[in-house]
Amino acid sequence: MAKRERGGVTLSAEEKRPINKKTIRQLLTIFRFALPYRGVFIFGLVALALSTSTTLIFPYLAGQLLDVASNKPTKFFSSINQVVLAMMGVLFFQAIFSFVRVYTFALVSEKGLADLRKAVYQKIVWLPTTFFDSRRVGELMSRITSDVGTLSDILSFTIAEMLRQVLTLVLGTAVIFYLTPKLAGFMLLTFPVLVVLALVFGKYIRRLSKQTQDKLADANVVVEESLQSISVVKAFTGENFEIGRYANALRETVSVAIRTARFRGLFISFIIFTIMGGIVAVGWYGATLVQSGADGMTTGMLISFVMYTVFIGASVAGLGDIYAQLQKAIGSSERLQEILEEKDEAEPTAGQPFRVHGEIEFENVSFAYPTRPEFPVLKGLDFKIERGEKIALIGQSGSGKSTIINLLMRFYNLKHGVIKVDGNNIKDAHLTNYRKNIGIVPQEVILFGGTIQENIAYGKPGASFDEIREAARKANALEFIESFPEKFETVVGERGVKLSGGQRQRIAIARAILKDPAILILDEATSSLDAHAEVLVQEALEKLMEGRTSIIIAHRLSTIKKVDRIFVIKEGTLAEVGSHAELTRINNGNGIYSNLLKLQLQ
Repeated sequence: MAKRERGGVTLSAEEKRPINKKTIRQLLTIFRFALPYRGVFIFGLVALALSTSTTLIFPYLAGQLLDVASNKPTKFFSSINQVVLAMMGVLFFQAIFSFVRVYTFALVSEKGLADLRKAVYQKIVWLPTTFFDSRRVGELMSRITSDVGTLSDILSFTIAEMLRQVLTLVLGTAVIFYLTPKLAGFMLLTFPVLVVLALVFGKYIRRLSKQTQDKLADANVVVEESLQSISVVKAFTGENFEIGRYANALRETVSVAIRTARFRGLFISFIIFTIMGGIVAVGWYGATLVQSGADGMTTGMLISFVMYTVFIGASVAGLGDIYAQLQKAIGSSERLQEILEEKDEAEPTAGQPFRVHGEIEFENVSFAYPTRPEFPVLKGLDFKIERGEKIALIGQSGSGKSTIINLLMRFYNLKHGVIKVDGNNIKDAHLTNYRKNIGIVPQEVILFGGTIQENIAYGKPGASFDEIREAARKANALEFIESFPEKFETVVGERGVKLSGGQRQRIAIARAILKDPAILILDEATSSLDAHAEVLVQEALEKLMEGRTSIIIAHRLSTIKKVDRIFVIKEGTLAEVGSHAELTRINNGNGIYSNLLKLQLQ
């Protein structure tokens, strides 16, 4: 069970929120996704009202049947067959109305919540990188699945049940007061005690249930951590330690759950005793009225009254569960609304496409990540990269190399300084169309779980097969692709696990070639490859870099000797600039680059 922070208070994903005007409005804002289907929903409400009304006719007819069988005169029926025929007619229409109600509510629920899921996913996809820095993927998945699922239950079932129970309560109470006012007044005397005790018990049980969920969440954290780090667990022979941790967490969960079950059992037993005791009391009082003949009370009327009492009691008991479901739904709607109200990274609408030439300029750029504002990563960085130039960024881990790329890609907003491409501030460009001009081959290639063809085509949706095949050829990937039985239709597996590291790199290069970017970023694309794979990938990269502005993040300095210039980044500043030959001569061979080179050679 996921937890999140808000205002310094930890809220669990299953937390039930209070029901008031504010939270009800919050819930209704989510249900705007059902508005396009309001005609069907209203039709379902009519069917619900008719279904409940026909159901409430049945206890009256049951009493009429008993009176006719006892030769007591009735207002509407003179024979048993007439009553039974009327009962069958009620059941028939009730079945039709119930089907229409279930079908229409399901139709509205599934279509409306599909729109909601799409809207939430669309919003998440368009959110900036800073949003994902403070959220876990599992939490976001929970929003789309668990929270929307809770709202699905509300729209398809809980609202219908709430309206049905309220109608049953109101109409049933009206009927029993019409039939037997004395008996109805006596029955209502038992209700206040039942309601007060139910509220007290229910509040305590909900608190215990929340504790159980929290303990179970702690146990699930142990499982999640150990499975995500299973290689570490095995390397340090920590299997028994992790099993012990999980067993301890489960013991605490079981202890709270048993205590909850004990109180829930007492509560249920009390409710059953009270309800049945109330029915017995009503039956006793009604029987005395029948025996005395007071108010024209008949045996059939008493049976009808008892059945109505059962219906009303069940509706009151059902409203308590519906109240809890509404509390959960309000919590889900709040979490979804938080996402929907986040500001998009860019306009989802397509702007006018444009092509950049590739001249890049950083002017006095300073930057700190939003999650660590007190630690500046870049400090007054100034440099210019000419169109078509190949440059390399080197430096120790944490010096700011990846941050330069993140800012160039506009993954983060810049507060100090300006980044220009072709002399224009990138902040003013349409973000989606701007990024279409940039290609990236990362160190850890991420492939989608489809086919090789689909993964290459990701660089240019709608590309022809000939274009995809040519991109694969230029990436030195055609040979291994066509060696597979299914060739381009080969499924790569989740994150590309069915391919080797060199094969994944060449698929990523083919994807970049197909995109045909003006600016190319290579993030240590050959660092994890063997010698043979590195040669093939390096050849493909050289073809890819032809005629493009290329930025290479490098750790192995032997791979960047052919670039035009090397930028040495130290603690967020540009410490040295020059070609390989120039940098090796700085300070008589004692510069930062020279020393790094010596360390690697050693």
